[in-house]
Amino acid sequence: MRANYLFTSESVAEGHPDKVCDRISDEIVDLVYREANKTGVDPWSVRIACETLATTNRVVIAGEVRLPPSLLKTDKNGNSVINPAKFKSAARKAIREIGYEQDGFHWKTAKIDVLLHSQSADIAQGVDNAADKQGDEGAGDQGIMFGYACRETEDLMPAPIYYSHRILHLLAAARKKGEGDAGKLGPDAKSQVTVRYVDGKPSEVASIVLSTQHLDDSWDSEKVRAVVEPYIREALHDIKIADDCAWYINPTGKFVIGGPDGDAGLTGRKIIVDTYGGAAPHGGGAFSGKDTTKVDRSAAYVARYLAKNVVAAGLSDRCTIQLSYAIGVAQPLSIYVDLHGTGKVTEDEVEAAIRKTIDLSPSGIRRHLDLNKPIYAKTSAYGHFGRKAGRDGSFSWEKLDLVKPLKDALKENGLKAA
Repeated sequence: MRANYLFTSESVAEGHPDKVCDRISDEIVDLVYREANKTGVDPWSVRIACETLATTNRVVIAGEVRLPPSLLKTDKNGNSVINPAKFKSAARKAIREIGYEQDGFHWKTAKIDVLLHSQSADIAQGVDNAADKQGDEGAGDQGIMFGYACRETEDLMPAPIYYSHRILHLLAAARKKGEGDAGKLGPDAKSQVTVRYVDGKPSEVASIVLSTQHLDDSWDSEKVRAVVEPYIREALHDIKIADDCAWYINPTGKFVIGGPDGDAGLTGRKIIVDTYGGAAPHGGGAFSGKDTTKVDRSAAYVARYLAKNVVAAGLSDRCTIQLSYAIGVAQPLSIYVDLHGTGKVTEDEVEAAIRKTIDLSPSGIRRHLDLNKPIYAKTSAYGHFGRKAGRDGSFSWEKLDLVKPLKDALKENGLKAA
């Protein structure tokens, strides 16, 4: 591990075209869970894999679902088919809350196509039939998932992605409140923060990049910087901004046409923004639009939960955890822990403690983190990790309630955390 270096991460705002699609997909996941709970349908039976495409005044929603009856209708032949009305309403709500009311993309006038269909029986049997044979539902797909935590910030996240998210989150809040000229910013924005590390620890911000949409056609880069700089400095209040920090604010000049009108968006294209900003490995699977039988989502959440609790328990200063699954098989094929040379115990000992403290089957993860809820729309922007656990059950994977069980498991083996 190098001691002195620069590292950069980027974030994108909720109005970025890909994030608009992530938000719509997750609004639909929430809709299906909400309707299941409302109509007495077992939320454990919910299945959804929803993809969204957005472009100029057009949204296409596709994917496979298993729906509660309240989201179906009867066609002229007497067959049950998907009723698109509530899905379209969920999409319009998302676009409106993000803030799009421009000629090329407007929540009220955008054409929305709903092309959802029933879940493949071949995929469904991997989850459902496995539960009959094993007592626990099988993983909804094969794959590898990573979790990560470190002591660089109070939320145990890498500093560059933490500050990149924070900048955009503050700007979005100011825009929506209509605070002065910040109320004239548009929903589409990207940030990028480069942090200088000294002796392996974040020391100062070496460069800042921000491109943000603005609604006033007369604004130039200097005007945009005057508007956004106070919010950037507020976001970076607990880390030094280098005296020679390079600032790049709207470096191309004007940025009026933004969002899906300026560039097409797709669900699942910002997987590094969603996780650790490149500071940790990624298994490749996106989160948004998926129910939590899909281990792309649920196992990535529990891997973060485990890594965060390992670090919070004092077992290490950094922790990477990999889990792997096979479709239709309940338990992970492997658990891998890397403490990056900072461990107070060995990786083998942490792996053994993890196996003692939590059931890592998809159903075990869903039970432990209470994931069968409409809590996913708020995850779709500003990162799935490093957030505060909510009273509604959102971001339950950020809790530190596994610290004591991990320590207890180590004690049973005659070990003690520092």
